[in-house]
Amino acid sequence: MESRLNYFGHPLAGKVLKHINTAGKVVSETTLPLTVQELVKIRASQINGCGFCTDMHTKDAAAAGETEQRLHLVAAWREATVFTDAERAALELAEQGTRIADAAGGVTDEAWADAVRHYDEDQLVALISLIAIINAYNRINVINQQPAGSYQPGQFG
Repeated sequence: MESRLNYFGHPLAGKVLKHINTAGKVVSETTLPLTVQELVKIRASQINGCGFCTDMHTKDAAAAGETEQRLHLVAAWREATVFTDAERAALELAEQGTRIADAAGGVTDEAWADAVRHYDEDQLVALISLIAIINAYNRINVINQQPAGSYQPGQFG
């Protein structure tokens, strides 16, 4: 499988990605736990059918010490007992924030209240931003049919 075009090699895409990458770096440097960040990126990527991002973030999470069991259970996190209440709140927010078009009201007050119980205001801003950023990456890669499977942990720095 080949991508529709060499998006990552295109000069205009490079300018666009520079800004998205900068936003991503800002979020990665917050106090939102890195484990939560990776779980959110994996779950949104699964929902959006982004093989490239799912490949990247599962490999990055594994390289950072995440267990195979937890990685295998991200898609079924509601039934899994391996996630903390804080991680579950972030995963719920990520799901609802990714599936905005599926719910007339967007993110529910219950999901928001649960997130507020576990994260401070800076972390909530980081979480909202992360959900927006990963959804942007997912859409770029899905539209371009970016192939998955060859990513190496840390490949993009």
